[in-house]
Amino acid sequence: MERTWRAVRRRLLQAIPTIFGILILNFLILNLAPGDLVDVMAADEQITNPVVLAKLRESYGLDQPVHVQALNYLVNVVQFDLGYSYRHNLPVIDIIMDRLPATLLLMFTSIALAMTIGIAAGVAAARRVNSLADNVISVVAVLFFAAPSFWVGLMMIVLFAVKLGWLPVAGLQTIGVDYGLFEQALDIVWHLIMPAVALGLFYAAVYARVMRTSMLEIFGLDFVRTARAKGLSERKVATKHVLRNALLPVVTLLSLQLGTVLAGSVVVEAVFSWPGIGTLIVEAVSGRNFPLVVGILFLASIMVVIANLLVDLVYMRLDPRVELR
Repeated sequence: MERTWRAVRRRLLQAIPTIFGILILNFLILNLAPGDLVDVMAADEQITNPVVLAKLRESYGLDQPVHVQALNYLVNVVQFDLGYSYRHNLPVIDIIMDRLPATLLLMFTSIALAMTIGIAAGVAAARRVNSLADNVISVVAVLFFAAPSFWVGLMMIVLFAVKLGWLPVAGLQTIGVDYGLFEQALDIVWHLIMPAVALGLFYAAVYARVMRTSMLEIFGLDFVRTARAKGLSERKVATKHVLRNALLPVVTLLSLQLGTVLAGSVVVEAVFSWPGIGTLIVEAVSGRNFPLVVGILFLASIMVVIANLLVDLVYMRLDPRVELR
């Protein structure tokens, strides 16, 4: 256990320069775009006086060279200050923390759904290879792998919300209704179903294909033949001996796709008007709210680094031969 904690601490120390490197890169790329925050303020407030514009740039530090602005921003980040949003008239960290729970709820629910469906479908297909069930699972997996998440979301809205009226169209919860704690939780779950399914089906299709291939490969190894020779049933062979080893490629793929899950939530949140980070960053980019954009990207990089560390720990649990380096 002590060796594991030492490895975790080492990985966290390695993550610090990575996160700050991402932060500097994002800051520089955004500052290469034409215009700045003062230009947006001038357009909104109809400010044309060049003296006033110069004073505004000086007050926001935009009159300084880019490398000086980047250094000042790094100093502020170390002090947990991500800047101030002119459009929201609030600190960036407060805006992000207000939207973050909704995005985390959507992300973790969709990942759990994708892992559950993908692993179950992959195991079922591998145990009945070349059967009707295997062919059906393969066709469905290819279908959802090819279908964009926003299209799946729109079709679900048309079918389950508009035509059948089973699920709410959009939002996190019903507006204008005073529910109790339990009823409010159920209402949020009811609103979460379609966004989580729309986001998770693509990854479920990927995991199903990878799990099937991994299971078939391990079924042909010597230790599996030995387990069968001992008289174990196919079910015990699959669950006790094959499944744990077959999960390793799926877990590796999950660690690589955590960033894309966050990126995919941007589109899904826009389709379902989900009040999370995705819709917030779209608003920030369209409004050229650079402090908010950089703050969201900084937070996203931290989330991906932490999630990858957790996935590595799961990987170590599945295969004790693996060590964090």
